[in-house]
Amino acid sequence: MGEGMSAVISTPARRATLEALCRRIVPAAYVPDGPRVDLAASVITRLTDGDPALLRDVAMLLTAFDHPLTALLLTGSARRFSDRTPADQDTWLRAWGESRIPLRRTVYQAFRRLILSTFYATPASHRAIGYRGPLHLRDVAVPWEGPLDGVASDAEPIARVASPDLGAHRRAVAPAAPASGIIEGSSVHGDVALTADVCVIGTGAGGGVVAARLAEAGYDVVILEEGGYWTASDFTEEEGEMVPRLYADRGARATEDLAISLLQGRCVGGGTTVNWMIMLRTRDWVLDEWTRSHGAEGMSPSDLAPVFDLIEGDTHARMVPADAHTPGNRIILEGAGQLGWSATAAKINAKDCIRAGFCGIGCRYGAKQGTLVTYVPRALAAGARMHSDARVDRVEMVERGGATPMKRVHATIIDRGTHAPRHAMTVDAPIVVVAAGAIGTPAILQRSALGGGGVGRFLRLHPTSAVVGVYDREMYGTAGVPQSALADEFLRGEDGYGFWIECPSLLPGLASVAVPGFGDPHRRVMERFPHLGSFIVLARDGAELGRSSGDVQVDRRGQVRIRYRLAGRDAQTLRRGLVAAARLHLAAGAAEALSIHEPCVRVRSEHDIDAIAAAPMGPNRLSVFSAHVNGTCRIGTDPRTSGVDPSCQRHGVPGVYVADGSILPTAPGVNPQETIMALATIIARRIVERHPLTVGGRGLSSAPRRAGVGGGQA
Repeated sequence: MGEGMSAVISTPARRATLEALCRRIVPAAYVPDGPRVDLAASVITRLTDGDPALLRDVAMLLTAFDHPLTALLLTGSARRFSDRTPADQDTWLRAWGESRIPLRRTVYQAFRRLILSTFYATPASHRAIGYRGPLHLRDVAVPWEGPLDGVASDAEPIARVASPDLGAHRRAVAPAAPASGIIEGSSVHGDVALTADVCVIGTGAGGGVVAARLAEAGYDVVILEEGGYWTASDFTEEEGEMVPRLYADRGARATEDLAISLLQGRCVGGGTTVNWMIMLRTRDWVLDEWTRSHGAEGMSPSDLAPVFDLIEGDTHARMVPADAHTPGNRIILEGAGQLGWSATAAKINAKDCIRAGFCGIGCRYGAKQGTLVTYVPRALAAGARMHSDARVDRVEMVERGGATPMKRVHATIIDRGTHAPRHAMTVDAPIVVVAAGAIGTPAILQRSALGGGGVGRFLRLHPTSAVVGVYDREMYGTAGVPQSALADEFLRGEDGYGFWIECPSLLPGLASVAVPGFGDPHRRVMERFPHLGSFIVLARDGAELGRSSGDVQVDRRGQVRIRYRLAGRDAQTLRRGLVAAARLHLAAGAAEALSIHEPCVRVRSEHDIDAIAAAPMGPNRLSVFSAHVNGTCRIGTDPRTSGVDPSCQRHGVPGVYVADGSILPTAPGVNPQETIMALATIIARRIVERHPLTVGGRGLSSAPRRAGVGGGQA
């Protein structure tokens, strides 16, 4: 964004404050023989390349944090933070991190996360912590990387070859997905006006599926995607490069108080391009609840079973074989057994997976069967047109009345690097499918004067935290298939709202933010990186029925505000999950288990378990994140408390459908990708039934109708 934006944060006073914070949060960056990183400059570059609003907020926080008045109020001395001794600065930071005042904890976490994630995503930081770097740039693998020995089988998602040669496989970059029909923002040189039968907004688990189903049924489909079109050769396996490219808000999306980080894809394929591949069906008792309490139609267990079968076939979802698990996933399966808990291997949507482990930043090998390589190419092959780098602003009702009045989707072609606007774009279509995710969808509807009622409310996140185990043996959590198993013993709980435990992929930047604290104590944990094993605990939130724990709202300045507060019963569920995860680590022989509270709780034996149960759970006292953002336009019969009717059409707006995680009536209690894909298939079928193609008539396209929806590839 240029020198002008850099000047906002690079004033001498702000630079001095930032430099002081960097020195205390990551002192290893400043030792004579340490990594050669100008950390403050790297943070400034990251901020100036990102959201201008975030840069201004950080600049304001730097000024307030280091103001003499702040120092006087907190310490009785007007001596600024940047002028104090290192010991005083550490005391100051700990006081803010453990403060009873939520705003101080928010400011502390803002600086801590920004500086740590910037440093540990820098390649110069990796050698000292034992991080091996991208698989395709090295010749040495750990045993849980690479293809397996044996004969390949379509019944498995993992590559098998005789005498596996990792080198040959890691260099085999997958061919790009078909680009025919995709118009990238950089190739657009003026305003654009299109017409179509259907405009689909988004290309993730919802939008990608709907677009393919409708295009294959003969509809003229235009697809708009805010994110960029990246293919296998673009996926460098470098965390510092790929997170800003592939994630919403360049990986910095969070609730307003920074208490919960939100990991959402922003690219062609959406979340299916960056997720960890586990494919789970929503349990029958949850589907029954949706039908019974929310009026969901065609979503009972018997209705969805064949649709789940279809989705699993389309995405090559297969059970991970026993010899393919990482050490962390083996612990889930074997440790849970030792404790008498239920645990199971899982299906992943992959084909010829070489267990590289970089799933969260794009699959370089074309193994992950997300919509980028499945449904989007199918839609294009069936004649759909697609624009990437196209940010949808609002939907205008051009006509009123009738079964399917005409709409006009207003979008902006943006610069992929800066997100700055370049050209205006409109798409006129009688059918609009909004699938921009549970943050983007309510924002679009609100800007379109189609909000109100339940739109933006009842945000569900499956609030997630972690317990990190420190082992004497190598765990190396970056490599291998993440989430190939889950412990589901406590999933249902006593009231249907329990928790489950999975094993994530562990990249240095993500790990550094999860490990609590700062300075030398934080560094000592990071130096054990190859010996760290992490379990994530996911809680099914919403146990306090009828209560909206969070919302998404567009404010008067046009900014999207995300608010969420962990409800009391959900906090207790998450607390029980952390205790269970610590026990699982101990059962597997971990030397200690570390919670990610502030300050950290260390568990070395069963006698320490109660300390986790007693640790505080308030905002920014426990690091919480979520990759499952759902519920803000939920299905329901009452427009006051739901966003769409049981057919998934916006209440009172014929022809505007929603097809993403925002429509889930409750938190599903499992990773939601497969469920969203299944519901998107049902929505596409309903569109075909309710808005049939005509030949020569007004309204929808006169193109001949092809095979019915959901019957496979055209």
